[in-house]
Amino acid sequence: MQAVRIHRFGGPEVMTIEEIDRPIPSANEVLIKVLAASVNPVDAKMREGKYPVVTEKDLPYVLGRDVSGQIAAAGDNVSSFLIGDDVFAFLSPDHGGYEEFVLARADEVATMPKSLDAVGAAAVPLAGITAWQGLFDHGGLRSGKRVLIHGGAGGVGHFAIQLAKDKGAWVATTVSTADREFVSDLGADLVIDYKSEKFEDVIEPVDLVFDLIGGETQDRSFDVVKPGGALISTLKEPDKARAAELSIRVGRYTAQPNGSQLQEIAELIDQGKVKVVVAGTFKLSEVGQAQTALKENHIRGKVVLKVAD
Repeated sequence: MQAVRIHRFGGPEVMTIEEIDRPIPSANEVLIKVLAASVNPVDAKMREGKYPVVTEKDLPYVLGRDVSGQIAAAGDNVSSFLIGDDVFAFLSPDHGGYEEFVLARADEVATMPKSLDAVGAAAVPLAGITAWQGLFDHGGLRSGKRVLIHGGAGGVGHFAIQLAKDKGAWVATTVSTADREFVSDLGADLVIDYKSEKFEDVIEPVDLVFDLIGGETQDRSFDVVKPGGALISTLKEPDKARAAELSIRVGRYTAQPNGSQLQEIAELIDQGKVKVVVAGTFKLSEVGQAQTALKENHIRGKVVLKVAD
């Protein structure tokens, strides 16, 4: 089968398409025939050697963290899926999705939303679960609470707005001027143009800040969190000493594969409560262009690789 692998860390040029052996699932794994794979910022970090989970000893390494496709084989202990089932998954770092067939633990996998094609489904797992776990598992968001989401037009952000609204929360988000209408259509109650407005000047204190931007945006966010509230980031750990002074909770997390959470997101998609936005698609052979587009262009939603028809 074909796979996109790296043998050393570096720029897009280190990715090569190679012929490798098709894997065989162990007792608790399934083999997925990959139809599409999502492109995420973490893929570039892994490629550059800036993600500590992947080190020199792991090379050569197949990139990619989420896929959609069909069950091609299943281990002896797997009873939840049948050959030919349409599925999608957020993969553990042990396996990469930029390949024609990928192994996944059965508990990482969910049935694909019936309302999506393979490209749309591939855009969901990592970003959707990152949003879910940040808002609910780490952020403790629930109905009637107020959340500020930094970066609401991006891959994780556009899911976070919709999941928070479905939960019954009041949602504010920071975006660029061009994305105001986009996030309003997703349900945001207050849209703040970070280029022309300071969010701390226009928003009343919130119960949760969900930080997808980092840097000085994160530093300024302390000023808008209620005592007893939380500042949760996917990027850097917020200042714990400052948090203690303000009586707020802070944390930085890395999303973990979770098939049951992904199945809940799939149901919300099929109910029309969450929509998926794909900004662009590329062939597997265009993986370098796809990663470059994600890094350098203003992307609204997700970028996806078409691995097979």
